[in-house]
Amino acid sequence: MHLPRVSAHTPSTVDDAGKQAAVLAPILVRDGTEHILFTKRADHLGEHPGQMSFPGGSLEPEDADLQATALREADEEIGLLAAETTIFGRIDDIRTVTDYAVRPFVGGVPDRQYDPDEREVAEVVALPVPELIDLDNYESERREHPIYGDHRVHYFHVDDYTVWGATGRMLVQLLELTTEWVMPEEPDRVVDADAELPV
Repeated sequence: MHLPRVSAHTPSTVDDAGKQAAVLAPILVRDGTEHILFTKRADHLGEHPGQMSFPGGSLEPEDADLQATALREADEEIGLLAAETTIFGRIDDIRTVTDYAVRPFVGGVPDRQYDPDEREVAEVVALPVPELIDLDNYESERREHPIYGDHRVHYFHVDDYTVWGATGRMLVQLLELTTEWVMPEEPDRVVDADAELPV
C-alpha cells in the first residue's frame, strides 16, 4: 500500500452535521501481506448490529480532538494502544444517516492478538488487501437513499465477511488512495430504495 498518499491527501470535511465521530482504519502486515483491521459489531447493538466497521465512536468532552476520539475508541473496543499506533493521515469525512460527521484516520498497527470488548465487538478481523482489491470480490449497486438521494452502495466480500455501508464508502477511498485499485465506473445493478440489504 502507498500509505504516503494518505498523508499527502487533502481531505474534505463535513461541518454541518449534528454530531461528530471518528474512526481508525488500522493497517497491519501479516506474513508479508498488508491487511486492514475491522471489527464485527455485536449483534445486540441498536445501530448497525453485526456489520463490519472500523473501531471508532462519538467525540466525547474529554477528547482533545477527533484523532484522540479515534484512538480512545480503538483502545476501548479492541485494546489497541495509542502508543503502538502510527497515524499516517486521514481521508474524507463522511455523513451518516444518523446525522453524524465521521472522520476516518488511517494508522499503522502491530500484528498481534486484540482483545475485543464484547459489549460492542463480536470479532476483530484482519482482511488481506490483495483480496479486498480483487474485483471478483467487489460489487456495487445504485439505489435511492434518504439523505444522499441517488447513491452507490459498495460491497467487499472476503472470507465470508462483507464490508459495506459507511465503512464500504470509506474503504473505497482508502483503497483508491493507497493501492492501484480503481472503483469500476458503473455499478453492477440498479435497485429500488426498499431492496433488501445485508443483515
